[in-house]
Amino acid sequence: MNTIRSAAVAGSFYPAEADTLVRMISSQLDKASVLPALTHPKAIISPHAGYIYSGEIAASAYKQLRTIKDHIKRVILIGPSHHVAFSGFAVSSAAYFSTPLGTIPLDSEAHAILATHHNVNVIDQAHQAEHSLEVQLPFLQTVLDDFTIVPIITGNASPQQVAELINLLWDGSETLVIISSDLSHYHNYHTAQRLDKITAQAILNLDINTVDAEHACGYIGIRGLLYFARQHPLTIHAVDIRNSGDTAGSRDSVVGYGAFVLEEIDHVGD
Repeated sequence: MNTIRSAAVAGSFYPAEADTLVRMISSQLDKASVLPALTHPKAIISPHAGYIYSGEIAASAYKQLRTIKDHIKRVILIGPSHHVAFSGFAVSSAAYFSTPLGTIPLDSEAHAILATHHNVNVIDQAHQAEHSLEVQLPFLQTVLDDFTIVPIITGNASPQQVAELINLLWDGSETLVIISSDLSHYHNYHTAQRLDKITAQAILNLDINTVDAEHACGYIGIRGLLYFARQHPLTIHAVDIRNSGDTAGSRDSVVGYGAFVLEEIDHVGD
């Protein structure tokens, strides 16, 4: 593969023109509120649909990073595979990921650590057209300063395996973990609200079993983060729960979105 993984969904999931993209993200961030209870987010769960549908919900999570934007130096991105089936985890051989806002370097040290893990393989095909990680990047480029990324796509993997991977890369407060996932898919508006409320409560309760494929397309990553959170002092905040019927499109068949932020308890009240 080329050393640069080019943007695959610019012009479809989000604007391909840099100026238009910046204006759109800035507007969505301006609409979001900062939660005063959050002082140092360590992980977030963010949706990955087209920005007209889920951008405002994603922005509500990314808005919480602005006070620590100078501190975060590495971002671990974990999202589901929509195009390629495999077991374990797929990393990329690229040195950079590109968006209309520029290129972002991959973290070579983290990839060297991942290379020793038996469930991790370089599968460039899994990354080539995948949107679940790509749509997070322009938000990161807007909110943060200098940082590297570690893009990981999940195949078939257990919560324990995902948690083990997160633990390998968790590091200190300069590392941020992002789990990319939408919630319920293609129900009517009120059914989606009911299902997404159940999912949100399950996430807050660290209830791994309830979060399944019916409730979230990125459930493998979410389950892994919740499994990890069961063993570490973390607090979880639900920031925004809405669906495409609230933002754009018909309410006859909607997709649910949720933004959640996890913080290490040691930082709460700092």
